[in-house]
Amino acid sequence: MEAFPQKIAIFHIFLGSFLTLSGFGYVRLVDSLGINYGQVGNNLPPPDKVLELLHSLRITKARIYDTNPQVLTAFANSNIELLVTVENQVLTTLIDQQQALQWVGTHIRPYFPATRITGIAVGNELFTGHDTTLITNVVPAMVSIHAALVKLGLDQYIQVTTSHSLAVLAASYPPSAGSFQSELTGIMTQILKFLADTKAPFLIDAYPYFAYKDDPKRIPIDYALFNRNPGMVDPYTKLHYDNMLYAQVDAVIFAMARLGFKGIEVTVSETGWPSKGDPDEIGATVQNAGIYNRNLMRRQLRNEGTPLRPNMRLEIYVFALFNEDMKPGPTSERNYGIFQPDGTMVYDVGISALSTSSTSTSTSTSTSTSTSTSSTSIFLTSNATQVNQKGVGYKSLMYSIFLYLLAFQVFY
Repeated sequence: MEAFPQKIAIFHIFLGSFLTLSGFGYVRLVDSLGINYGQVGNNLPPPDKVLELLHSLRITKARIYDTNPQVLTAFANSNIELLVTVENQVLTTLIDQQQALQWVGTHIRPYFPATRITGIAVGNELFTGHDTTLITNVVPAMVSIHAALVKLGLDQYIQVTTSHSLAVLAASYPPSAGSFQSELTGIMTQILKFLADTKAPFLIDAYPYFAYKDDPKRIPIDYALFNRNPGMVDPYTKLHYDNMLYAQVDAVIFAMARLGFKGIEVTVSETGWPSKGDPDEIGATVQNAGIYNRNLMRRQLRNEGTPLRPNMRLEIYVFALFNEDMKPGPTSERNYGIFQPDGTMVYDVGISALSTSSTSTSTSTSTSTSTSTSSTSIFLTSNATQVNQKGVGYKSLMYSIFLYLLAFQVFY
């Protein structure tokens, strides 16, 4: 493990705080990109080494799938914003408010505020497993946990929500036809009312890869990968979509609106592309995974919203930080990581692909994303939103230029 920091040293130069300096002194910062830190592996680095990796990338948002005390302790005073998870198997016990208070007092309160826990996902993709007990109890558990946060004075800092797979939708094409499965109408209405009342986001795990794999003849690969393509126009809204992820998110927004909820923020709590798969997992290649995440990060650099909500930046968590060798299921499940457990990159999501002055993008799966001729210091951060030239203070601009020149010098 001692070699782990050395293995990421080069990548430190390529990805820092998603800060980009481009023409005429404009400064852009993005606060909408996080990463999923899964731990279903027997060869993963310890949390303190993971923290070094996240710091080297200047990533300041991460999602974990439990409340692992080792992670929460290691991330103290790190400025990493953590979305933690109540595991499905303990959710039912938390419908009791006293149990929920004890859970928050044990799993959250001792670590906060040194560890920046900003959200609690109560369960993970509960509706995929069809466990009726969990589905019935998710809202009471959310209410109990929120009540515990209120009692401890933490509710203004920590949001309570739950994550969903895209399978909760009965229809997603075109986006304006988005609707929830009819049998979920009652529970979804309860969840959405809770989110609206507490101003928490709706979490959706959205993977264009799955749609492409299931129907590669009808779904253009470039549309799924964020590559240049004609896209599609929703016949009812006349909105143009040049990528599937944004269309999926807008379908969720329309589904919520059909139940009477129009102002809830949608966060993509998982999205990614596998670098390896079984023979029948079409499109699962290192090349496609690199293209998807490079193009996704370029979009995040712009703080983009979807066509339906162009002025509301879309927060996204990339899946995943590491390949996880103990995950069950097809080969793809163990190969979503940007990094191998030893700290080496599975594929490059580096500087050339993210530069805002890059002039072209790969338009097929047989070519890689073209590189830019410009030198740009790019960082992943969550400190500020996009700022135009008018809003850039002199000191901030000078400090950003200093960081840029420092990164440039170190690299060259």
